[in-house]
Amino acid sequence: MSAIRRSRIADLLASKEFNRSVDVKGWVRTIRGNKYVNFVHLNDGSTVKNIQIVADTEKFGAEFFKPITTGACIHVVGTLVESQGKGQTCEIQADTIEIYGTADPETYPLQKKGHSLEFLREIAYLRPRTNTFGAIFRIRHNMAYAIHKFFNDKGFYYFHTPIITASDAEGAGSMFQVTTLDQNNLPRTETGAIDYTEDFFGGQTNLTVSGQLEGELGAMALGGIYTFGPTFRAENSNTPRHLAEFWMIEPEVAFNDIIDNMDLAEEFMKYLIQYALDNCQDDIAFLNEMFDKELIERLKFVVKNDFVRLTYTEGVKILEESGHKFEFPVFWGADLQSEHERYLVENHFKCPVILTDYPKEIKSFYMKQNEDGKTVRAMDVLFPKIGEIIGGSERETDYDKLLNRTKELNMNTDPIWWYLDIRKFGTAPHSGFGLGFERLILFITGMANIRDVIPFPRTPNSAEF
Repeated sequence: MSAIRRSRIADLLASKEFNRSVDVKGWVRTIRGNKYVNFVHLNDGSTVKNIQIVADTEKFGAEFFKPITTGACIHVVGTLVESQGKGQTCEIQADTIEIYGTADPETYPLQKKGHSLEFLREIAYLRPRTNTFGAIFRIRHNMAYAIHKFFNDKGFYYFHTPIITASDAEGAGSMFQVTTLDQNNLPRTETGAIDYTEDFFGGQTNLTVSGQLEGELGAMALGGIYTFGPTFRAENSNTPRHLAEFWMIEPEVAFNDIIDNMDLAEEFMKYLIQYALDNCQDDIAFLNEMFDKELIERLKFVVKNDFVRLTYTEGVKILEESGHKFEFPVFWGADLQSEHERYLVENHFKCPVILTDYPKEIKSFYMKQNEDGKTVRAMDVLFPKIGEIIGGSERETDYDKLLNRTKELNMNTDPIWWYLDIRKFGTAPHSGFGLGFERLILFITGMANIRDVIPFPRTPNSAEF
């Protein structure tokens, strides 16, 4: 056992303290050698870069290196020295090498060659070891930290909303049911319906699609809160933009109107992107080189430019007069598709856009109604390559208006009686929005498929790993 502490490879590569003993552990990316010396490229997940281990063949014996193949895990103690080779600042001259685990070259899937993203999804349990996914998941961590830091520094409170709920926040109906009832012997009422009073919670429950409704209750007591947790949609959408399980960030702020809401969303997005540029340089540079040559330029562009703000009505007019052939027709009242949103961002304004004041018929029941009786104080933030990345609104605070809107939509209000009730007791203006975490990671990494920015994607017919 070594008396010195294990060092992270990222820290050693940044160090200028040479000619000292170091202890590293990691997985072999490549190994090459001859009868005099062996060169092992080692990675421990702390950086996209490898450190080179230089090992004297005669000292260890040629047979010793045979089990050290791509994917093997080893422990090295040696001396950190300045590297004489190009492309690396330092290397380790090995004194001792311990083999923790081997990886049979005949069966280990991640050999030294290019692998398609589709293939790597099939071995999601190993893909974090690749340069690509190591970079993506380190960025994902940094973004999660930055989200908490942003809200904490602004005086918000992290509010834990339930994952199991009786309400459908979006009114969409696409929810995963949670039950302990015996599916082969379901209890029935006299009319033949399933008797959920015998279920664990005494009623029908589901996995949440959003923490927003409960988050509003928190904001009406604590002032400003945010949620950050998993959400679930049982939509059979097998597309590069949809997951059945994903993470959402949802701030809710008492006393904020729609203008305040837009200001917060823009500040939030710029903060996160700047944080990524400042703290994930190596990983973003790697993804820029390998997947999206315009990634860094696009990230910097979003940070530097003000977001254009216009109404849905103005946006539709621009689209109608563009002369562009869209797959989906554009007209006032249409629910804008990604192609429409991206046209406004990428072709017309050439910068991020915030659309406001959508027709109430295509938005959720809880959004504050405008005086015109036709539109609501909704806002969507639209980004290049993504389309909608944030959706939010000023919330309806008038009890009667909110109740009437639920009746117009034929909603069952029994599960959300408490949400309506809060409008009776010290109601106040408040606003909030939702940011899909994976959509954010898509934008910051330049990846094209949402399955590639979450460690273990849940999609239709796929719940492996």
